[in-house]
Amino acid sequence: MDKVKAKKHLGQHFLNDENTARRIADTLNLEGYDHILEIGPGMGVLTKYLLDKPVNVSVIEIDTESVDYLNGHYPKLHGHIISGDFLKYNINTLFDGKPFAVIGNFPYNISSQIVFRALEFRERIPEFSGMFQKEVAERICEKQGSKTYGILSVLVQAFYDAEYLFTVSEHVFTPPPKVKSGVLRLTRKPDFHLPCNEKLFFNVVKTAFQQRRKTLRNSLKTLNLSDSLREDAIFALRPEQLGVAQFIELTLKIQSDGV
Repeated sequence: MDKVKAKKHLGQHFLNDENTARRIADTLNLEGYDHILEIGPGMGVLTKYLLDKPVNVSVIEIDTESVDYLNGHYPKLHGHIISGDFLKYNINTLFDGKPFAVIGNFPYNISSQIVFRALEFRERIPEFSGMFQKEVAERICEKQGSKTYGILSVLVQAFYDAEYLFTVSEHVFTPPPKVKSGVLRLTRKPDFHLPCNEKLFFNVVKTAFQQRRKTLRNSLKTLNLSDSLREDAIFALRPEQLGVAQFIELTLKIQSDGV
């Protein structure tokens, strides 16, 4: 089979620069796991460098044409190509419950959803790296006080150390996207279990940022907090003013309030 044609509805922009592909493959530290799952390998420009690593590589690809291409060009992948959608796939069936890293040149239209999905399986994913639209990669790594700091920033950084590694030009893709790309690495924290109810933590962060211009006193009204708790000084702040530790503190206060 000749080259796969990029499909607009899948958000495909195939990386065609070998040096960039090698750099992305080298972002993984390869510590604490023996398996890598690449999401959206396309024609395998990144895959070929992952296959040189001393770990087991599997790929998941929604595009059946790309699956056929990979089967025809990468014999090392035989038996390790999953034809499916990462967002819907039962991750529990992978790698016999063992830890694995996630990597990929992620389609921009679902990249945030991929991160949220990976967070659901943080118990098994010690490392995550890959390429996003530059603004999304920056947002994930952003610190409190910034206008772009938000839900993704807080939820990711609660469990992972986030590093923005390098920027990639739009000119190394076929077809070229209209934006620059950014590569990041997420390394799971040694103690990634929060000292609060984690489900409530997610709810508090998402609810707070849904009305980010309002103070927490107003944006968290739907949680039916007691009047005495809402008088706490932390509720006079806006969500972007709180770091991860303060969101944990906030969640603990709400937890003790009986929510």
